[in-house]
Amino acid sequence: MRKLHENIRSLILSVVDFFYPFFRKLMPLQTFRYAACGGFNTVLDISLFFVSYNFILDKQPVHIGFLTIGPHIAAFLIGFMVTFPIGFYLSRYVVFQETSVRKAKQLAKYFTVVFGCLLLNYAFLKLFVDLFGWYPTPSKILTTVFVVAFSYVSQKNFTFRPQQGN
Repeated sequence: MRKLHENIRSLILSVVDFFYPFFRKLMPLQTFRYAACGGFNTVLDISLFFVSYNFILDKQPVHIGFLTIGPHIAAFLIGFMVTFPIGFYLSRYVVFQETSVRKAKQLAKYFTVVFGCLLLNYAFLKLFVDLFGWYPTPSKILTTVFVVAFSYVSQKNFTFRPQQGN
């Protein structure tokens, strides 16, 4: 299993780092890796949202007992279940490799930031779709812009910040 992990990590780094020379003058390597990995995960998230909302849920609310979840919120949660573990893996093993924080502690910090992202996603989707009446997929894309900015600053300065001297 460790060998598989190393092979996957090496493959991802090879692909991402291959494109870095084109962006070297614009940003440091770590920022580029974050943008590339985050960009992939974001495209995956929006794609899952679109497919879930339009085809899996067929734009219908989800009824769970006494709770009814709007289709745009349910689609966002489906995407989250896939992109959360992928995002953590990419952040820990591709973007922020120099950290010395234990994986369990990092996962807890990562989840804390992601929980904030969940709240932002929920609030913006409710605002854009339910209050403003905008279409769900463009609303998800605009929401993502705000959430990605929050996520990058939080992950860099909180979750994956290298530990200072003990």
